[in-house]
Amino acid sequence: MHSELCTLNYALPLLATIVIEYGVLRLLLEKRSKVLWASVAINILTNVPLNIFVNATHAAMGGILLCELLVMVIETLWYRLFGCDMRQAAVYGVLCNATSFLTGLLTQLCWGLL
Repeated sequence: MHSELCTLNYALPLLATIVIEYGVLRLLLEKRSKVLWASVAINILTNVPLNIFVNATHAAMGGILLCELLVMVIETLWYRLFGCDMRQAAVYGVLCNATSFLTGLLTQLCWGLL
């Protein structure tokens, strides 16, 4: 049961985030495979530690929002490293993270997990 809980706490949010943010990039007409794969990579690098922190500390919404802001900045810089100009990187970082965060929040509210 413990391993199933770990899967639910870490793998499902990661997978959902990757799918959502990849979808946002495609909706924004991003076609460069290096940018799309960079999205997958950075989500693996940021989503898992964020969820470990949230689960381990039972962080309040303020703490979670601060962490999300940090992730947004990291991902914006990451997109910049993979060939996006600063404006485009910022749009990607903000829209991808806001969409995945709000989708997760809405999902938790609908399932009564909050």
